[in-house]
Amino acid sequence: MLLTELLHPGILESLAGSGHGARVLLADGHYPASTAIGERSRTVHLNLAPGLLDVTTVLDVLLRVLPVESAQAMVGPAGEPEPPALAEYRSLLGAVPLTTLGRFAFYDAARSPDLALAIVTADLRTYANLLLTIGVRGHVEGT
Repeated sequence: MLLTELLHPGILESLAGSGHGARVLLADGHYPASTAIGERSRTVHLNLAPGLLDVTTVLDVLLRVLPVESAQAMVGPAGEPEPPALAEYRSLLGAVPLTTLGRFAFYDAARSPDLALAIVTADLRTYANLLLTIGVRGHVEGT
């Protein structure tokens, strides 16, 4: 039995095989996951029903088990208001640098060969997509 809150076998397996610099995509329910992800990444579908699981919830769990070095969020066209999900991401990420990318630049970034895992949620918010870059594990005293 695991002591971590994260219990999904596919997600755990993908994260365990990922290293520093690998990326994790947290996709909303609108994301074109069949065409806009890296060829070598694993896709995990957590979209059981519309709105049942959102990106913020997945991010909250991942941040407790994964060192995150940086993040990139999708935003709409210039002149549109910032997506509401961004405030939640900033709050959860704290000091982790968060940059924004337009839709097509975000798709290009998610198609990177460094994408190790794509988690598709049922988030109904527009532009609620987030790319995480895995950092390094901190030094543990006594090791």
